[in-house]
Amino acid sequence: MSDNQPLSQPEIREPLSILLEDGPLLAVNKPAGLLTLGAIPGIATLERRVKAYLKDKYQKAGNVYLGIPHRLDRPVSGVVVFARNSKCAARLAEQFRDRVVRKVYWAIVEGNVEPASGELVDWLQKSDDQAHVSVVNEGIAGAREARLRYRTLRTEIAHPVTGERCTQLEIELDTGRMHQIRVQFGSRGWAILGDRQYGSNLEFETISALDPRESAIALHARRLTLNHPVRYDEVKLVAPLPANWNAFPIPDEE
Repeated sequence: MSDNQPLSQPEIREPLSILLEDGPLLAVNKPAGLLTLGAIPGIATLERRVKAYLKDKYQKAGNVYLGIPHRLDRPVSGVVVFARNSKCAARLAEQFRDRVVRKVYWAIVEGNVEPASGELVDWLQKSDDQAHVSVVNEGIAGAREARLRYRTLRTEIAHPVTGERCTQLEIELDTGRMHQIRVQFGSRGWAILGDRQYGSNLEFETISALDPRESAIALHARRLTLNHPVRYDEVKLVAPLPANWNAFPIPDEE
């Protein structure tokens, strides 16, 4: 199955992984390093891969419709949901907008996080000329409130190369701002492992991608809970951890 990927671009390390296909609802475990969507022809994206999958499976002659109610940052892995028709897309978009969807992430951060659980509240501002977010004071023009809750799953995780101590966290978003988890923890000295944009000094992958933009960081959209767009019953989606997490001994779901 072609994904229109240029020959010069390194292959994505993990194949397309379908978590759920139930009527118009489709859920995929996105590999880190892959854009969720993009407008530049010839660049591999999850959207293009999913469309190719649907076109091949259902032998569609024309264009494939795919609604995208949310996305993950390029270096982040985990659950992404899609809609196979416009009615489903509208219903999913409404759930995300009204914060009906429960979004839980797993992360490995540098250092020891204190307190072990709590809430982080900041005001974030996006840069006008680049994909970067900063913590600013409340009242600054363009700043938006960001809230999340976290709990520690494991402390004293040793980095496999340097031996430096890291902490595994479970994080639940109350808002969905650009780069929110990355900047809120990075600004406190607890950078997501491998996330050099927000202060990490350690590698997450033992072998870096040829293109730094395709490198993974230790942030994974672990669970997504929403209402089915047709039946309205609760759907809980769980994304298995990528293989590069195997270097860090972590507990099972708690």
